Amino acid sequence: MSTMLQLLAVLVTLAAADTVTEPRSGVAFDRKRGDMTLTGVGLRTKTFLKVKVYAIGLYVSDATLAGTLQAERGKAKSPGFYQELVSGDAPRAVQLKFVRDLSAEQIREAFREVLQPAGKARVDEFVSYFGDLKFGSDCVLEWAPGGILKTTVAGTSKPDIEDRSFASAVFGIWLGEKPIQDDIKVDLGKLF
Repeated sequence: MSTMLQLLAVLVTLAAADTVTEPRSGVAFDRKRGDMTLTGVGLRTKTFLKVKVYAIGLYVSDATLAGTLQAERGKAKSPGFYQELVSGDAPRAVQLKFVRDLSAEQIREAFREVLQPAGKARVDEFVSYFGDLKFGSDCVLEWAPGGILKTTVAGTSKPDIEDRSFASAVFGIWLGEKPIQDDIKVDLGKLF
């Protein structure tokens, strides 16, 4: 019986090594997503009460981490690091894991607010992808080469948006010069 418990303990430890937990929300993210590696996790909070909205993880292609971004490994990240993640052409993705229920209108309004400079028609197309999201739902926004934004909401793939400047605006929400929350920007590079 003790051998079985030891085996179970080893399996739990191995499974835990394959994930990273965002500490303030307790939400776990896989270390790998295809050929991309998790570079950091953060927590979006809203209002002065610090209401938890979603945990976020950033994944960057292994080739980019070993190439263009290699000089940034293990140090404070330079503006060039973030610029590459906002507008470079390397595959990358952010995964949002919601830690509270949100209505479609709450989600859409939040994206409209931060993406306002990106153009009304494009923003309207993007926000239409979002309906009500329940606690535990997730959303993946992926940059494919050429500036193609791939969106998956609660497991459903949405039409690609082939617009490099819009894809940059979306990634700029968290990684741009004026991110939605400063600590998220820093946290998304901490594991690299």
